[in-house]
Amino acid sequence: MRHFISLDQLTVEDMYGILESAEDFRLGHTPIQQQIFAGNLFFEPSTRTKMSFVVAQKKLGMETLDFHSNSSSVLKGESLYDTARTFEAIGANLLVVRHESDTWYEEINANINIPIINGGAGKAEHPTQCMLDLLTIYQEFGKIEGLNVAIAGDILHSRVAKSNAHALKRLGANVFFCAAPDFQDHTLEFPYITIDEATEMCDVVMLLRIQHERHDGVKVMNHYLEEYGLTKEREANMKPNAIIMHPAPINRGVEIDTDLVECERSRIFKQMENGVYVRMAIMTKLLHDWGIIHEDAVKKRDTISFKRISG
Repeated sequence: MRHFISLDQLTVEDMYGILESAEDFRLGHTPIQQQIFAGNLFFEPSTRTKMSFVVAQKKLGMETLDFHSNSSSVLKGESLYDTARTFEAIGANLLVVRHESDTWYEEINANINIPIINGGAGKAEHPTQCMLDLLTIYQEFGKIEGLNVAIAGDILHSRVAKSNAHALKRLGANVFFCAAPDFQDHTLEFPYITIDEATEMCDVVMLLRIQHERHDGVKVMNHYLEEYGLTKEREANMKPNAIIMHPAPINRGVEIDTDLVECERSRIFKQMENGVYVRMAIMTKLLHDWGIIHEDAVKKRDTISFKRISG
C-alpha cells in the first residue's frame, strides 16, 4: 500500500488485517527501534483525530512535526503541495493530512515520496475514522456481516457517513440512513428509515453532528432532537445488545440527549480509544510497505485472528 487515502483502495482482507494489527497494539507493543519523523498537516480544526495520531506516534516512539496553518507559510500563499514537499525535504518519513478540499490528495500524492495518510478530506472521506468504527463494532459483536447499522444525522455533509456506509456494506452489514430532509444525500444508494425505525431494528445506531461550518443557509430546526435525534425514549426501545456510536464532536441535546452520551450502551469514548490503536496499525503498515522500517521493527503480542470474509 503506497498511501492510505481511501478505503476503496483496500480489499476486505486488507481491512481485516488492519483491524487485527490494531487489536495487537491494544494488547501491547514496543516502540519502533529507529528514528521516524511524522508530519501532521491539519488545515482544519481537529481534536480527536489529530491528538490520537500524536498519541499513536508517541507510543510508537516517533518524533512528531507539528503544523499550524494560521502561523505557517500558508498565510503567504504557499500551496498544500509545497507545504507537503517541504516536510518531505526536511526529513519527514510520513505525512498525515486533513484539508477542507474533497480531493486534496490529487494535488500531492503522485509527487510526494513518503507515505501519506488521509486524516479527513472535506465532505468526501475519513478512512481512519471508519477503521476505528469498524474495530469498535467488531469488538462488540465479534462480526460485522449481517448486522443492521443506522447512520443518523447530517448525511449530506459527512465524510464519516460516506466512508462508513461503503465499508460496512462491503463487510456484509445492512446499512441504513436517517436524516432530516435538508441533510439527506441521494447520491448515496442506501435506504432511508426514520430514527424510530432505526432504534427499534438496528444493532448499531451511529449518530452524526450537524456540521454548521459546511452549511449554506440551512438552519437547524428548534425541535431537532425530538424529531430526528436519539432521545431517552427512543434509547429505551433499542434492542437489548444494541450500541450507540458517534464520531464526535458531539452537539449534546441536539442529535443526542446529553444523558445518553456516557450511558451503558454508549461506545463513544471507546471509539476514541480505538482510534489510537487503528492509527498505530495504519502507520506501521505503510512504513513496512515502503521499507522504511523492517517487519520486526515493532514487536507485538499474538491475538486471535479476526474472522475474515470474502467480498
